[in-house]
Amino acid sequence: MTDPDPLAVWRRYAGPCVLLDGFHALKHALRFGAEVPVAVTADRTAALALADELAPDVRGVLDGLLTEVTREAYASLVPRPHPTAVAALAVRPPRETGLRTLAHTPRRSPVVVLDQPRNLGNAGAVIRLAAGFGVTGVVTTGTLDPWHPTVVRGGAGLHFATAVERLEVAELPSGPLFALDPEGEDLRGLKLPDDALLAFGSERSGLSRELRARADHLVALPMRPQVSSYNLATSVAMTLYHWSAQGAHRACPDRRS
Repeated sequence: MTDPDPLAVWRRYAGPCVLLDGFHALKHALRFGAEVPVAVTADRTAALALADELAPDVRGVLDGLLTEVTREAYASLVPRPHPTAVAALAVRPPRETGLRTLAHTPRRSPVVVLDQPRNLGNAGAVIRLAAGFGVTGVVTTGTLDPWHPTVVRGGAGLHFATAVERLEVAELPSGPLFALDPEGEDLRGLKLPDDALLAFGSERSGLSRELRARADHLVALPMRPQVSSYNLATSVAMTLYHWSAQGAHRACPDRRS
């Protein structure tokens, strides 16, 4: 029996699956239990050497999973080639699983809410931050798909480390909602509870009227006068760090790359 054609396998799964673009996205997805039916690389030796250096914990899995294809074939599968010349497809977690995680109480870590975000890369960076801080999940409102390939690329495969869903404001999970707003109370004087919803508006238009009406607290980040705003991911990082530094909360101590 001959080995299956990796490009034929790729075409079979491309529709329903999520693109993992690059070695690091694949590494993270595997670490957090993603089902990966196909993975290809234009340089198998280099990819496994990266695994030896940066991800020995998944090296064996990668050895059995990665199939080498020509550089031209690899480039035909991705929007733009990644420097590591690795790509894979992963099965997206069922929506019911994400909703169940978000709704479960009591929560031991917050949910980050991105209110009508616009920038795909920023949304991915926020998901990467959320995974690093061990939050319960990331929810987007509005039209942006948090599982868009560009968001997954920005998140470096860490969508599989936290719940990621798109909801209407009325569908947000329970818990006190702290919304970031320049007119709010200084974050430095507040304690953010573990079950908080931490909501961030878009850089251009801020919080939507609907989200603001749902908020229990308006919170402001310290900022020098005449500076308009922080980048969305920077705002999330500052807020999550404030939460994590308040008590026994800790980001995962694992120092793997």
